[in-house]
Amino acid sequence: MDLQLRDKVILVSGGAKGIGEGICRTLAAEGGIPVIIGRSADDNQKAVAAIEDTGGQAYSILAELTQPEACRRSIREAAGLLGRIDGLINNAGVNDGVGLESGNYKAFMDSLHKNLVHYYLLAHYALPYLKTARGSILNDYGLEVHRFKNEWNSFVSVETD
Repeated sequence: MDLQLRDKVILVSGGAKGIGEGICRTLAAEGGIPVIIGRSADDNQKAVAAIEDTGGQAYSILAELTQPEACRRSIREAAGLLGRIDGLINNAGVNDGVGLESGNYKAFMDSLHKNLVHYYLLAHYALPYLKTARGSILNDYGLEVHRFKNEWNSFVSVETD
């Protein structure tokens, strides 16, 4: 399969584990260069090593994405690594269980900050680089969209508007 990703620098938030790790492995297998942005140095390095062990190229940036300054810094650092950003895949988030019936305003706002605000911030800070590269942004909500089958999840109600 040729997804035309050879030598494309693609940032992947939450790229060290789960769906994000699978995305990074696929990008690398297609000749792309994933840059993993995540909060665990150990997890980030394990994911990079796994890609390098298969002959791919990858980098990692340590960042706690609930902190706005960390989002800005991670984009600047990523751009400095290889001189450009060709794509951004927003994938990081946590399943915090905040639902419409069981949640409250504070828990909902906390959930937005843990799961959604950094999508905006990373895209905002990456935009100048993406415009130059004519790149793209993919917002991945993972398995979260399936949770509403059991309970109308507050996060799902936000993302489907």
